[in-house]
Amino acid sequence: MQGRRWARRSTHLAVYSGRLLVNLTLGSGPLEAPLAGDPPFPAASPLPNPGALLAGTGFPSPFPSPFPSACPGGGQQTLKDHFLIRASAALEKLKLLCGEDKECSNPSNLLELYTQAILDMTYFEENKLVDEDFPEDSSEKVKELISFLSEPEILVKENNMHPKHCDLLGDELLECLSWRRGALLYMYCHSLTKRREWLTRKSSLLKKYLIDGISYLIQMLNFRCPIQLNEGVSFQDLDTAKLLSEGIFSDIHLLAMMYSGEMCYWGLKHCADQQPENHEVDTGVSGASYAAYKEPLDFREVGEKILKKYVSVCEGPLKEQEWNTTNAKQILNFFQHHTN
Repeated sequence: MQGRRWARRSTHLAVYSGRLLVNLTLGSGPLEAPLAGDPPFPAASPLPNPGALLAGTGFPSPFPSPFPSACPGGGQQTLKDHFLIRASAALEKLKLLCGEDKECSNPSNLLELYTQAILDMTYFEENKLVDEDFPEDSSEKVKELISFLSEPEILVKENNMHPKHCDLLGDELLECLSWRRGALLYMYCHSLTKRREWLTRKSSLLKKYLIDGISYLIQMLNFRCPIQLNEGVSFQDLDTAKLLSEGIFSDIHLLAMMYSGEMCYWGLKHCADQQPENHEVDTGVSGASYAAYKEPLDFREVGEKILKKYVSVCEGPLKEQEWNTTNAKQILNFFQHHTN
């Protein structure tokens, strides 16, 4: 039964890709990792710990780069094809494992392969949307991508009657899935805020996208608790220790904070005239750094909390890395002077 269910899901995913993946030529060696500066979204793979290189942001990385500095023979199109090739390989391996004796099939391995295929395929599709600046009819495609990126967590919940399945995904994959959904909605909302006619007609829809995106990003920031510095923890670099104590494990975490703050700004700027709705979001940031509580989303309050911490970190332990805080400070000034 378990094998048939996984086979159905992998077949559905292969059909979704819109390409005959089995006809793609698979390389004999391991694929190169994503490169900084090429894709508009960060890497589809799980975030390295403690740091991950931020792809395509224009910001310097506070952590050493784990990725090569040049793309071998092909630029961005080759990079996109690599994601489809890797997704195809994951699906083929998943198909083989589903045909094995269920006693030999490790649920964790199946879920990891399925999740990696989803991350790679949706990454390819996201790049197409960004390249086209999210065409007018993009809403259904965005919803579809969000739905696929939610599939691994749905699978885990389906198996919650078995305690050993609760931690199948792990914090890093959960962070990556939440980041990808939040970043996709950020990019989509960024495109929508430039369409004045659309905003006059559908600002309530923008508000929903913003709330969902902020929720995913804050969820991503809350998966891991900050490292408590005490005598039992040894470290060589004080600035890195401060970052970890603040729950900043990568530059992806910093960007998630900036994205969240900017989405709060768009919400206050474009959706302030709407009646408040009972959307709840955990406004805690990075575990113990803020008290975790649920309340109707207040764009200004949530945005101020996140961006104040962002500025503090960038001008504190990351001061030498020259992270830009100009936009964050301008948004904080807007929050301060905005009246309901």
